[in-house]
Parts: sequence; structure tokens; C-alpha cells
Amino acid sequence: MSDPTEANGTAGAGGAAEPAQPASGGAGERRVRVVLVDDHRMFRTGVQAEIGQTDVTGVEVVGEAADVDQAVTVITATRPEVVLLDVHLPGGGGVEVLRRCAPLMSDAERPVRFLALSVSDAAEDVIGVIRGGARGYVTKTITGTDLVDSVFRVQEGDAVFSPRLAGFVLDAFASTDAPPVDEDLDRLTQREREVLRLIARGYAYKEIAKQLYISVKTVESHVSAVLRKLQLSNRHELTRWATARRLV
Repeated sequence: MSDPTEANGTAGAGGAAEPAQPASGGAGERRVRVVLVDDHRMFRTGVQAEIGQTDVTGVEVVGEAADVDQAVTVITATRPEVVLLDVHLPGGGGVEVLRRCAPLMSDAERPVRFLALSVSDAAEDVIGVIRGGARGYVTKTITGTDLVDSVFRVQEGDAVFSPRLAGFVLDAFASTDAPPVDEDLDRLTQREREVLRLIARGYAYKEIAKQLYISVKTVESHVSAVLRKLQLSNRHELTRWATARRLV
């Protein structure tokens, strides 16, 4: 595997119970080049094991990345057909990767297409990456076989969603030509939104740090950034703000 930033390892479909089978039509007839973007090395390693047997699945994993800067570097260098993108990443989240890779997505001859692969099934996460240009969104409970199928469908230009997530997108676009924009919420990074949601649910800093695999000091920095951006004074105001927007 050719990887400018991360050596061996890739994303494991954390819960995929069955190995990926050959894509319909035979792996010899179809090929797709994929980059895996996720900040958990063990997950990347698992996905690589599930879908990266090119002779069987037709999927060639050409690069990996663990944060936003690495992702942009690897995607630009390798120009894959499909990027499997986690929503929550250090450096600004999946939405920031999409923003910085917009010229690659709009390339008429060699478009790079994005499929979100995340543990989150929150409506704001789904809408955020779709608004950013992703072609679909599947959760990490997906099997290896279904993930391979989803990758090929996205390569062909289809939109792919885990069953219940499609409803979020339909609801968001049903009554208007564009999804509603919350300018205050859009100021926050994906990680800041995640911390905000947990704070609003009453989690202590130590509990948030454990759940997100970050330090307590990092949690404190995120909370300070959220309060500053939203012009709030304390976590009680923050909780009311989040509850009013149904983010809890």
C-alpha cells in the first residue's frame, strides 16, 4: 500500500461481522482506489483487513490519514476515487477535509468522492458532511461486504446512506432548496460540537475525556473555545443553548 503519511494499518470496520466478499461482477472487472481517514489506527487496520484484499474485493487502499492535515496531503497526493471519511477528526473534523478538498471533488475528469464512515448517527453530523459535499454516510456497524458495495456505488456517482440516516437528509432538503444554516453552530468544529453535546448532557470533563480519547486539558480547551465562539459565560448557559437547538 502506498501511503505518504501513515505506514501500515488502516481502518477496521469496527463491528463488521463478516469478511468482504467479491464485488458483484467479479473483482477482476472492477477496481476502486480508496483512502481511509480516521483518527483511530486500530479501526483503520480493521477496515484494511475487511475490504483491502484487492484480488477479492476490487478495493485498493492507497493511503491513510489520522487528522485533517494528513488527510488533505494524502488525498491530494494519491487522488483516489473514493475517500472513507470519519466525521470527527483532529484539526477541524471531516467537514474541514471536505472544504479543503473541494477542488478535487469538482474535477470533472477525475473527481474524488467522499463517503462518511462514522460511529455517530447524529442528524447534525450527517447533514454537515452532506452539505460539505460527501456522497453518502454509513455507520461503523456496516459489514465489510456492504461497505465494499457502498464504495463502488459512490465511485459510480450514487448517494449511499445507512437506512435511517437517509431520512435526516430528506427532511433537511424537503422544504427548501438548501439545508437550514445555523451560523452559530457552524462556527464550531466537529470536535467542539461533540464536546458541547456531552457537556449539555451533564458529563464531567473527566468523563468526556475518557469517551473521546482525549485529555482533560484538551476538553477544557474545547469548552473554552465553544464558550468564546458562542459568547456564553458558563456551562449552564451552554446547556440551555444546546437544548434549545435540540443537540442534546
